[in-house]
Amino acid sequence: MDHFTYRDGTLWCEDVAAAELAAKFGTPLYVYSRQTFAGHFARLREAFAELDPLICYSIKCCPNTHICRLLRELGSGFDVVSGGELFRALRAGADPDKIVFAGVGKTEREIREAFDANVGLFNIESESELEQMIDLARECGIVANAALRVNPDVDPHTHKYTTTGKKETKFGVDLERAVEVFRRHARAESVRLRGIHIHIGSPVCEVGAYARSLERGLHLLNRLRGEGFAIDTFDIGGGYGAHYQHNETPMSTEYASVIVPSLREQGLRIILEPGRLIAANAGIILTRVLHLKQSGGRRFVIVDASMTELLRPALYGAYHFVWPVATGEFVPQSRDADQPFDGLSCCDVVGPVCESGDFLAQQRDLPPMKRGDLLAVFSAGAYAMAMASQYNSRPRAAEALVSGQAARLIRRRETYDDLVAAEDVDSQ
Repeated sequence: MDHFTYRDGTLWCEDVAAAELAAKFGTPLYVYSRQTFAGHFARLREAFAELDPLICYSIKCCPNTHICRLLRELGSGFDVVSGGELFRALRAGADPDKIVFAGVGKTEREIREAFDANVGLFNIESESELEQMIDLARECGIVANAALRVNPDVDPHTHKYTTTGKKETKFGVDLERAVEVFRRHARAESVRLRGIHIHIGSPVCEVGAYARSLERGLHLLNRLRGEGFAIDTFDIGGGYGAHYQHNETPMSTEYASVIVPSLREQGLRIILEPGRLIAANAGIILTRVLHLKQSGGRRFVIVDASMTELLRPALYGAYHFVWPVATGEFVPQSRDADQPFDGLSCCDVVGPVCESGDFLAQQRDLPPMKRGDLLAVFSAGAYAMAMASQYNSRPRAAEALVSGQAARLIRRRETYDDLVAAEDVDSQ
């Protein structure tokens, strides 16, 4: 569980008791471990060191500016997919040359903002976008660096909503059209088309999918070089998985063992865009039991966190390990619902939101609980707060960062006034 561990029957984040965090900052509460962020980033960088890649943390998975600042201090660049994410990266002190701007539907405003920031690279998603960028860059009197995102038509065998490497998705340009796009536009003076970008989805736990996509990408790249195009950059995306239930995800070294041999001695600048691998297991959600209820043969544990704090179970059917903060004799050995204990009861852990899809876990064997008990929802560092909402007019939860024995808020809990602040406009 990285730096979330049970000691004497209670959960700790690094050297701070989770119960203390809940008492100090309230619930629901996102809790992040600095050491876990740093450890995952260091292991990834070490695994790919031979390629000396530019590692660009994917802001969309956990966008808090304090987290971005931490990753910047560790040496990371940033993968952004909107003007708002660019704003966050710059606010965190990012080096603009280490920012890659992706996204399938960049607006003119966002492109101009990225020009003004002098971002290092644009990942172009379509020929239409490239034509627009050429015109805007010419108008602004600049030369922008870009890579063309190509779709390798590789199935990463992940959820259909997070698969991006198949032809039927909205992302990138088909391999067979990519050469023609280069022939038409690569010699434009205002946009220097200097690379290709491939990203097949997330989370990808099948390393062979990377081998197949890289083989197709390199074949295209070498063909383009053979036609005289100056290609010096290969953005191989991210999508590396994280442990949610068992040890289902390859280690960074396993991903690297497939990727590095394909790219060594290619004379390319390599860019990686990890997010989930770094962030997912660096965060948990603390939530308090409100009520217990039996209905229709099912036992419900109603808590104060909901789909507004963690949408992934409702949206993707995603699994998150859930366990009490104070366990007594029930100390878990893994992120597994099938714990080897007597005295457990099958429960659905649900929130207060008025949707039947509002659940955090279903049909889980859990220890006896009562009102006021704390539960921890694990592996919530990625795509939890990032996807949080104010549905049912629920103020968004606070975020806390723990470093050793110190804990501090990095985002305050919203108030009712925050819910309506943007509505305080003139009625004219």
